Amino acid sequence: MKIFKHFVTITKHRLKVCRYCFKAGLYLQGLTHDLSKYSPVEFFAGARFYQGNMSPQVKERLVLGYSAAWLHHKGRNRHHFEYWRDVDKTGKNAPVKMPARYLGEMICDRVAACRIYLKKDYTQRSSLEYFQRRTDVSYMHPETAEKLEYFLTLIAEEGEEAAFRKLKAYIKTESAREKAETRRLISEYKSEK
Repeated sequence: MKIFKHFVTITKHRLKVCRYCFKAGLYLQGLTHDLSKYSPVEFFAGARFYQGNMSPQVKERLVLGYSAAWLHHKGRNRHHFEYWRDVDKTGKNAPVKMPARYLGEMICDRVAACRIYLKKDYTQRSSLEYFQRRTDVSYMHPETAEKLEYFLTLIAEEGEEAAFRKLKAYIKTESAREKAETRRLISEYKSEK
Protein backbone atom coordinates (compact mmCIF):
# COMPACT_ATOMS: atom_id res chain seq x y z
CA MET A 1 0.00 0.00 0.00
CA LYS A 2 1.17 3.47 -0.86
CA ILE A 3 -0.57 5.41 1.90
CA PHE A 4 1.74 8.43 1.94
CA LYS A 5 1.92 8.81 -1.87
CA HIS A 6 -1.86 8.53 -2.17
CA PHE A 7 -2.38 11.06 0.63
CA VAL A 8 -0.01 13.53 -1.07
CA THR A 9 -1.69 13.04 -4.47
CA ILE A 10 -5.27 13.56 -3.26
CA THR A 11 -4.23 16.51 -1.12
CA LYS A 12 -2.40 18.19 -4.02
CA HIS A 13 -5.46 17.57 -6.17
CA ARG A 14 -7.81 19.09 -3.57
CA LEU A 15 -5.62 22.18 -3.26
CA LYS A 16 -5.55 22.69 -7.04
CA VAL A 17 -9.32 22.25 -7.27
CA CYS A 18 -9.74 24.69 -4.40
CA ARG A 19 -7.65 27.27 -6.27
CA TYR A 20 -9.71 26.84 -9.45
CA CYS A 21 -13.00 26.91 -7.52
CA PHE A 22 -11.98 30.21 -5.93
CA LYS A 23 -11.33 31.62 -9.43
CA ALA A 24 -14.84 30.46 -10.40
CA GLY A 25 -16.43 32.00 -7.30
CA LEU A 26 -17.16 28.59 -5.72
CA TYR A 27 -15.54 29.19 -2.33
CA LEU A 28 -17.39 26.66 -0.15
CA GLN A 29 -17.20 23.99 -2.84
CA GLY A 30 -13.47 24.58 -3.15
CA LEU A 31 -12.97 24.10 0.57
CA THR A 32 -15.12 20.97 0.77
CA HIS A 33 -14.13 19.38 -2.56
CA ASP A 34 -13.51 15.61 -2.42
CA LEU A 35 -13.45 15.31 1.37
CA SER A 36 -14.90 11.80 0.93
CA LYS A 37 -11.52 10.72 -0.49
CA TYR A 38 -10.25 10.72 3.09
CA SER A 39 -12.99 8.32 4.23
CA PRO A 40 -11.80 4.73 4.88
CA VAL A 41 -13.59 3.13 1.93
CA GLU A 42 -12.08 5.56 -0.57
CA PHE A 43 -8.74 6.26 1.07
CA PHE A 44 -7.57 2.69 1.63
CA ALA A 45 -8.69 1.56 -1.83
CA GLY A 46 -6.78 4.53 -3.25
CA ALA A 47 -3.65 3.60 -1.30
CA ARG A 48 -3.95 -0.06 -2.30
CA PHE A 49 -4.44 0.61 -6.02
CA TYR A 50 -2.26 3.73 -6.25
CA GLN A 51 -0.68 4.24 -9.70
CA GLY A 52 0.57 7.83 -9.61
CA ASN A 53 -0.38 8.58 -13.20
CA MET A 54 -4.12 7.77 -13.13
CA SER A 55 -6.97 7.35 -10.71
CA PRO A 56 -6.58 4.29 -8.44
CA GLN A 57 -10.22 3.51 -9.24
CA VAL A 58 -9.17 2.44 -12.75
CA LYS A 59 -6.83 -0.20 -11.29
CA GLU A 60 -9.41 -1.24 -8.69
CA ARG A 61 -11.91 -1.86 -11.52
CA LEU A 62 -9.38 -3.94 -13.45
CA VAL A 63 -8.59 -6.09 -10.41
CA LEU A 64 -12.03 -6.45 -8.81
CA GLY A 65 -14.36 -5.82 -11.73
CA TYR A 66 -15.82 -2.74 -10.01
CA SER A 67 -14.66 0.11 -7.82
CA ALA A 68 -16.23 0.33 -4.39
CA ALA A 69 -14.33 3.59 -3.88
CA TRP A 70 -15.91 5.08 -7.01
CA LEU A 71 -19.41 3.93 -6.07
CA HIS A 72 -18.95 5.62 -2.70
CA HIS A 73 -17.38 8.75 -4.21
CA LYS A 74 -19.88 9.46 -7.00
CA GLY A 75 -22.81 9.09 -4.62
CA ARG A 76 -21.48 11.81 -2.33
CA ASN A 77 -19.95 14.34 -4.70
CA ARG A 78 -22.30 16.39 -6.85
CA HIS A 79 -19.54 17.57 -9.16
CA HIS A 80 -19.61 14.19 -10.94
CA PHE A 81 -22.15 13.89 -13.73
CA GLU A 82 -22.81 10.29 -12.65
CA TYR A 83 -24.42 11.69 -9.50
CA TRP A 84 -27.01 13.44 -11.68
CA ARG A 85 -29.14 10.52 -12.84
CA ASP A 86 -32.74 9.85 -11.93
CA VAL A 87 -35.85 8.12 -13.18
CA ASP A 88 -37.61 10.30 -15.76
CA LYS A 89 -41.36 10.66 -16.33
CA THR A 90 -41.39 7.50 -18.46
CA GLY A 91 -39.74 5.42 -15.73
CA LYS A 92 -36.35 5.18 -17.46
CA ASN A 93 -33.01 5.95 -15.83
CA ALA A 94 -31.88 9.22 -17.42
CA PRO A 95 -29.30 11.97 -16.95
CA VAL A 96 -30.32 15.20 -15.23
CA LYS A 97 -28.87 18.58 -16.21
CA MET A 98 -26.23 19.56 -13.67
CA PRO A 99 -26.75 22.82 -11.81
CA ALA A 100 -24.22 25.47 -12.88
CA ARG A 101 -22.23 25.46 -9.65
CA TYR A 102 -21.61 21.70 -9.82
CA LEU A 103 -20.77 21.91 -13.51
CA GLY A 104 -18.24 24.59 -12.54
CA GLU A 105 -16.74 22.37 -9.86
CA MET A 106 -16.56 19.48 -12.35
CA ILE A 107 -14.54 21.69 -14.71
CA CYS A 108 -12.19 22.66 -11.89
CA ASP A 109 -11.87 18.99 -10.92
CA ARG A 110 -11.02 17.86 -14.46
CA VAL A 111 -8.39 20.52 -15.03
CA ALA A 112 -6.78 19.81 -11.66
CA ALA A 113 -6.82 16.03 -12.24
CA CYS A 114 -5.14 16.43 -15.63
CA ARG A 115 -2.48 18.66 -14.08
CA ILE A 116 -1.83 16.17 -11.24
CA TYR A 117 -1.69 13.02 -13.35
CA LEU A 118 0.00 14.40 -16.48
CA LYS A 119 2.53 16.51 -14.57
CA LYS A 120 5.02 18.03 -17.09
CA ASP A 121 3.03 16.66 -20.04
CA TYR A 122 0.00 18.83 -19.17
CA THR A 123 -1.08 21.38 -21.77
CA GLN A 124 -4.05 23.74 -21.97
CA ARG A 125 -5.67 21.17 -24.29
CA SER A 126 -5.29 18.20 -21.92
CA SER A 127 -8.71 18.45 -20.25
CA LEU A 128 -10.49 18.90 -23.57
CA GLU A 129 -8.62 15.97 -25.12
CA TYR A 130 -9.49 13.77 -22.13
CA PHE A 131 -13.16 14.74 -22.50
CA GLN A 132 -13.09 13.97 -26.22
CA ARG A 133 -11.57 10.51 -25.60
CA ARG A 134 -14.23 9.52 -23.08
CA THR A 135 -16.87 7.06 -24.22
CA ASP A 136 -19.30 7.69 -21.36
CA VAL A 137 -20.38 11.18 -22.50
CA SER A 138 -23.71 9.72 -23.66
CA TYR A 139 -24.54 9.13 -19.97
CA MET A 140 -24.30 12.88 -19.37
CA HIS A 141 -27.21 15.25 -19.92
CA PRO A 142 -26.73 16.80 -23.40
CA GLU A 143 -26.76 20.38 -22.07
CA THR A 144 -24.22 19.47 -19.39
CA ALA A 145 -21.96 17.83 -21.98
CA GLU A 146 -22.30 20.85 -24.28
CA LYS A 147 -21.38 23.35 -21.53
CA LEU A 148 -18.52 21.18 -20.29
CA GLU A 149 -17.04 20.95 -23.78
CA TYR A 150 -17.56 24.69 -24.30
CA PHE A 151 -15.57 25.65 -21.19
CA LEU A 152 -12.85 23.03 -21.78
CA THR A 153 -12.51 24.42 -25.32
CA LEU A 154 -12.20 27.94 -23.86
CA ILE A 155 -9.38 26.71 -21.62
CA ALA A 156 -7.67 25.07 -24.61
CA GLU A 157 -8.00 28.11 -26.87
CA GLU A 158 -7.97 31.15 -24.56
CA GLY A 159 -6.21 29.85 -21.45
CA GLU A 160 -7.31 29.24 -17.89
CA GLU A 161 -7.51 32.86 -16.75
CA ALA A 162 -9.95 33.92 -19.46
CA ALA A 163 -11.95 30.71 -19.24
CA PHE A 164 -12.36 30.86 -15.46
CA ARG A 165 -13.48 34.51 -15.63
CA LYS A 166 -16.20 33.48 -18.09
CA LEU A 167 -17.06 30.42 -16.01
CA LYS A 168 -17.52 32.59 -12.90
CA ALA A 169 -19.90 34.92 -14.79
CA TYR A 170 -21.83 31.95 -16.20
CA ILE A 171 -22.22 30.33 -12.76
CA LYS A 172 -23.47 33.59 -11.22
CA THR A 173 -26.03 34.22 -13.97
CA GLU A 174 -27.17 30.63 -14.39
CA SER A 175 -27.43 29.96 -10.63
CA ALA A 176 -29.74 32.95 -10.23
CA ARG A 177 -31.89 31.67 -13.11
CA GLU A 178 -31.96 28.14 -11.63
CA LYS A 179 -33.08 29.45 -8.22
CA ALA A 180 -35.85 31.53 -9.79
CA GLU A 181 -37.04 28.54 -11.83
CA THR A 182 -37.07 26.29 -8.75
CA ARG A 183 -39.12 28.86 -6.81
CA ARG A 184 -41.55 29.12 -9.72
CA LEU A 185 -42.01 25.34 -9.96
CA ILE A 186 -42.56 24.99 -6.20
CA SER A 187 -45.06 27.84 -6.26
CA GLU A 188 -46.97 26.18 -9.12
CA TYR A 189 -46.95 22.87 -7.28
CA LYS A 190 -48.32 24.47 -4.10
CA SER A 191 -51.05 26.30 -5.99
CA GLU A 192 -52.21 23.03 -7.60
CA LYS A 193 -52.85 21.46 -4.17
